[in-house]
Amino acid sequence: MAAAAGGKYAVLVLGGTGFIGRNLVKFLLDMGACDLIRSVDKVFPQTAFLSKEHAAVYDNPVCQFVQGNLSSPASIAKCFTIEGGREFDFVFNCAAESKYGQEEAIYNEKTHDVCVKIAQEAVKHHPKKFVHLSTAQVYAAGKKPSKETSEIDPWTVLAKVHYKTEQSLRGITGLPLVILRPSIVYGPGDISGLAPRIICAAVYKHLDEKMKFMWSGDLRLNTVHVRDVCKAMWHCAITPTIQAGAIFNLSDKNDSDQEKINKLLEQIFGIKTGFWGSFVSTIGKSMVEDVNDKHLRPWSELCQKAGITVTPLTPYLDPELLYNNSLAVDGSAIEGTGFRYDVPNVTVELLREQLRYHLDQHLFPPF
Repeated sequence: MAAAAGGKYAVLVLGGTGFIGRNLVKFLLDMGACDLIRSVDKVFPQTAFLSKEHAAVYDNPVCQFVQGNLSSPASIAKCFTIEGGREFDFVFNCAAESKYGQEEAIYNEKTHDVCVKIAQEAVKHHPKKFVHLSTAQVYAAGKKPSKETSEIDPWTVLAKVHYKTEQSLRGITGLPLVILRPSIVYGPGDISGLAPRIICAAVYKHLDEKMKFMWSGDLRLNTVHVRDVCKAMWHCAITPTIQAGAIFNLSDKNDSDQEKINKLLEQIFGIKTGFWGSFVSTIGKSMVEDVNDKHLRPWSELCQKAGITVTPLTPYLDPELLYNNSLAVDGSAIEGTGFRYDVPNVTVELLREQLRYHLDQHLFPPF
């Protein structure tokens, strides 16, 4: 199956108005290698809190938005259908439930079952690659960076279902599957990666208190910028030497931990930070909800004072993410295929860029 005339590609982005999906659609459009980019999501662009730049992609005739119920086989089939009988060259699957703290049954329905149905339909249309986003939380937690061959021991319910999904997709005959396992993804549009910690910093600035997180500063929170995730997805799609069945981690060179992130937040918000240490954190696990309550009330006050009535942002940190589980990820294997990270380190400027995304939309109170 050849690309369209002129070497242009037709691509399908599932979960196209989500955090990674919106960045991928813009990345693909800016790159100029596609003459058809179809973005599918249950959430319309007009209600997805897109920036002006991300919303503007749909003014370009190359980009199509299709509202789709990806739990319905008939709706999925419609999403894969192109007038004139053309087929999509590449399918990028960003469709998965991303909110932590839900029941396993919800994740099975909204992640596993949806992804399996998507993949089963994809096989009928013979794309060159089906690039699927999973998570590096499928590995056993620890300070030693996990490689693609490391022990699998998911430490969140969401990660458990992600790995189950990986296994099911790998069992589908004829699916040209490539799996990517990113560490914590941050960047413009992030609401659940580093965003809650950024919001907490704003709360502590408002309270005029020292911000202290559980455990110690060396607790690994390895990261990867969303632009590099998008670049890696495209790289895996177009690189002939990356065969079906390949699995790659995505993680930058920063070896991010709690202390490194806190030091950046200190510079941005002018606050002091610290850590409770292992002893207090261990005996204080039952106080996690109390800590979240402490953050939620002043955040609500800040938003109310700024006239913000609706925002996707919250300082709430799910208890699963507050356990003493290091997310240390070795993202170097993909570099052996010719890929290079454009954003090797988390910086103040990058976090400010992420902040501006929501400040410009009046979703984050001025500070």
